[in-house]
Amino acid sequence: MVFLTTKMMQRTALFVTFGGLVTSFVTMFMPLWKTMNSELNEVENWYSGLFHTCLYTEEVGIQCKAYESIMGLPVDLQISRVLMSVSIGTGASAVLAAFPGLEGVEICVQHPGRKRFLLILSGVLSWVSGLTTLAPVSIVAYTTVVDFWNEGFPDVMPRWEYGEAMFSGWFGGLALALGGTLFFIAVCMGDYGLRSQSFQTDPQLKDRTNHYLKTEVL
Repeated sequence: MVFLTTKMMQRTALFVTFGGLVTSFVTMFMPLWKTMNSELNEVENWYSGLFHTCLYTEEVGIQCKAYESIMGLPVDLQISRVLMSVSIGTGASAVLAAFPGLEGVEICVQHPGRKRFLLILSGVLSWVSGLTTLAPVSIVAYTTVVDFWNEGFPDVMPRWEYGEAMFSGWFGGLALALGGTLFFIAVCMGDYGLRSQSFQTDPQLKDRTNHYLKTEVL
C-alpha cells in the first residue's frame, strides 16, 4: 500500500472534513428541510427550512419569506438552529486546527507534539460537528414522521414530508464523523511510524532483538 501513508491519510481526513463542513453549511440555509404538496391544489408546493418558508407556483415561481419571530417557531426548529450553528463553528475550527498539524506544512515543525495535538483536536472537533449535524436532522425527521402519522389531523389536510436537505444533512454529518475518524487513524499511523524509526535507529534494541533470536535458535 504505497499510497496509504500518514501524509496521505491526513490530507484525506482534511478533505473529507471540509466536504462535510460545506455540505452542512449548505444544508443549514436550504429551505428544503420539509416539503408539502396539497392534493387540492397540486400546482402549489410548500417548502420549510430553519430560516425560511417558501411557496412554489407555476405562474409566479418560488417565493420565500423569513420567519417573523424566533419564539414562534416549533421547538424542533429552534433546537436545530442552535445545533447547526454549533456544527458549523466546530467544523470550521476542526479544519483550521488541522491545517498547521499536517505533515509538509511549515508550521510547528520543531514541535511534533503540537502537530499531533492539533490533529487529535481536529478529530474531536470534527466528531462534535458531525454529531451536532446528525442530531437536528434526525430530530426534524422524527417530528415530521410523528406529525405525518398523527391520526388527529383530517385526511384531506396536507402534511409535511422529507425534503432534500434532510438527506444532505445526514450525508454531511456522516462525512464529518468519518473525517474525525480518519484524523485519529492518521495520528495512530504517525505514532507507529515513529516507534518503527526509533526501533531501527536504536542499537541497543537491535542487539536485544538479535540476542533473543539467537537464544530462540539455540
